[in-house]
Amino acid sequence: MASACQKDQGDKAVDQKKAVAAADSALAATPASNFLAASGTLTFDLNDSTYVFDAAKDSIAFVNISVGDNRYFGITAINKAHTMSFAISSKGTAAAAITKGVEGSQLLLRPDALHIKQYSLTQFTEPGDAGVIDLLRYRQDSVLAKGTFFTFLAHDDKADSPFYRVEGTFNLKLK
Repeated sequence: MASACQKDQGDKAVDQKKAVAAADSALAATPASNFLAASGTLTFDLNDSTYVFDAAKDSIAFVNISVGDNRYFGITAINKAHTMSFAISSKGTAAAAITKGVEGSQLLLRPDALHIKQYSLTQFTEPGDAGVIDLLRYRQDSVLAKGTFFTFLAHDDKADSPFYRVEGTFNLKLK
């Protein structure tokens, strides 16, 4: 009986691992359509502060992913010291000269091991009012992506929380 229970538990563990693998593959990003910028910057303003990621020293990636039948594109960045990260995304397929609504965004600031400030896309906007990503150039010559964006970030998900308009630019190169 003990071996049968262990086998049942083993089968359940295998089924759970298969389910996780299926979920991971549903979120799979096609490596050929994701790019790490070799040079360029991502800059944005929040409140009275300007934040800058420099691809020469920080990691800035332009990503394209599929979740089921839905496609998304966006930019994700983390600084070399791992004290700041930012991401912004839109639904659809990346292309030059398009403007798409923001679907997700997040800023994490960790000045030290004990303190973290987290901002995320406010959920209290009307559909289509969460901002836009204006992709001016995409994969043309040495340009990976160039454009502007704005979005609204809040500290938490309460309806009465203040939210802040974030405006930024990106000019990312493949070389």
